[in-house]
Amino acid sequence: MRGQRPDGGVLPAPSTISRLLGAFALIAAFVLAGAAPARAGENVFVEVTPNSVQAGERVQIRASCDNNNRQAQVESDAFGRVTVRPDNGFLTGSATVPRDKQPGDYPVNLRCPNGNTASAMLTVLNMAQPSKGPATGGGGTATGGRTGTMLLIGGLAAA
Repeated sequence: MRGQRPDGGVLPAPSTISRLLGAFALIAAFVLAGAAPARAGENVFVEVTPNSVQAGERVQIRASCDNNNRQAQVESDAFGRVTVRPDNGFLTGSATVPRDKQPGDYPVNLRCPNGNTASAMLTVLNMAQPSKGPATGGGGTATGGRTGTMLLIGGLAAA
């Protein structure tokens, strides 16, 4: 029978407090067993936005070095060396790709003060920009003004 000792005596019911403490200990054991230890360099990264850019344009850099209270260095053949500084929990900065930079993929390397590193890729484009708009017609309705008015009056008359 439930609640009885083998010798026939009655077992006392566990108190609510001891039940709660037991449940808490069980939950804590599961949480601690499931938590992975943090490894050094786990939160180290560098991002370049946009990751494809026309030569001569500016890119934004966002990085992390585990401890983002100190500035770090980002370097790339695409734009040289940039210091990223603490900003809202990250390290941020910007750089301009020179207009004469050859198109291609360039590694962007982060070096943290504690020696951790990370890298990303920046694609530089160097496409010739058209000097004028495409030839699409005479543009009579765009510049004269009278043709648009005539069409409006003709449409009203037809209605």
